[in-house]
Amino acid sequence: MRVAFYTLGCKLNQSESEALASSFKSRGFFVGRHDEDADIFIVNTCTVTSKAEQKARRIIRHLARGNPEALIIITGCYAQLDAPFLQTLAPNVLVFGHDRKYQLLELAECIEKTGVPDNDLQLQNSARDCISGFLDRPADTHGIFRFDADTYSFHSRAFLKIQDGCDHQCAYCRVRLARGKSVSLSPDEVIARAEHLAASGYREIVLTGVNITAYQAPGDSHFRLPRLLEYITSRPGTFRVRLSSLEPEMITREFISAAAHPRICPHFHIPVQSGSDRILKAVYRPYTADKLRSAVRELRRIKEDPFLAADVIVGLPGETDEDFEATRSLIEELEFAALHVFPFSPRPGTELYHSKHHVPERIAGERSSVLRDMADRLHEVYASRWIGRELEILPEEPKIINGEKFWSGWSENYLRVEFSLKGLDLRSGVRPVEKAGLAGTDLSAADQGVRGSLVRVLLTGMEDDRLVGTIRQTEL
Repeated sequence: MRVAFYTLGCKLNQSESEALASSFKSRGFFVGRHDEDADIFIVNTCTVTSKAEQKARRIIRHLARGNPEALIIITGCYAQLDAPFLQTLAPNVLVFGHDRKYQLLELAECIEKTGVPDNDLQLQNSARDCISGFLDRPADTHGIFRFDADTYSFHSRAFLKIQDGCDHQCAYCRVRLARGKSVSLSPDEVIARAEHLAASGYREIVLTGVNITAYQAPGDSHFRLPRLLEYITSRPGTFRVRLSSLEPEMITREFISAAAHPRICPHFHIPVQSGSDRILKAVYRPYTADKLRSAVRELRRIKEDPFLAADVIVGLPGETDEDFEATRSLIEELEFAALHVFPFSPRPGTELYHSKHHVPERIAGERSSVLRDMADRLHEVYASRWIGRELEILPEEPKIINGEKFWSGWSENYLRVEFSLKGLDLRSGVRPVEKAGLAGTDLSAADQGVRGSLVRVLLTGMEDDRLVGTIRQTEL
């Protein structure tokens, strides 16, 4: 039996898909990608923008048409908010909202208990019966933290979900409607899961959540993210820690002190959204442009030339030329190494959905192009500064370029680097990740040893916008 995944959206969605994939793999399912044949397809959706929803509908219809005998399960934030509509997309579609997504972790076991299906119809009926039984049970409010993967099918990094939901009331955001109030995993459980992942051989753990800066230990309002980082880095371990998105107003002195630890990756992602104080206030963002400047200055003080990325929303209602210029100027000033640029998308249920001060689509598109061109230039400038230096790379996937095998992986400062293993003795010097394996690929034992280890690579240049390097040392 085969199950395939298509995941849209954030690292949190990716981590939850990995946990679902792990649950199927542990029961003998072959786990693959959405472009492979499968008996069950799981589409984990996003609702951040209308384009994300449009993309989800397109892939659902494509999968349903191309695989009429398969079951297409739709879950995630979009499924939580628009289940009745999504259910109409195809007869072999079944919608399972985010609040019950965790129950899909039991689906493989449930199917197994019903007996091995002889054909696709039996498998569909078995899966539908299982899901019907899940829906008869009351939802478990603590189920959202059951996403605890043993194996990672699509990444060489491990994702550890420490938080979910958000208490902010940003006027453009629909995710808070789908995910609810902020909740956090207990510190002891965070440590237990991190140590389990490290013991399995994972050398990088990404802490994920909707808003990890809202982390607060259950029952202890003083135990926040900075203290959790200190708790993690004070324990023995060789894994490095990467942080997902950080709200700028929460980059405090306490956070800066904790993030200075050498095991915290020099890579920080900040949802800037706008450089105009007027717009920030209008959409209920709790900081100013000066706070952003201060946060960036402090992050650069504690890390050597860190990779700083930002989200920016272009064309928020009422955004004037002057407001956009404030955003463009701030990004230029702060020299972000990467930008995620989103034209404003009115989201149902949010305060800005019925706003009458829309920026024309043509102007928003032009402004987006300006920022994306700037992003390409700033990224090239940042990446070029590292040519001639060695970086610690976590290999993720092999690829063939001009007939030669190369590996592609991520540096500690989030640069994607391609390098060859030509001439390297792979029989020693690398420590394999015991439970890792790319979905849908057939890696040799030597390749499995490379994937998920840490290697030092000398960056030698850029070729066709790709950073390339030469391996210097295996497994630190």
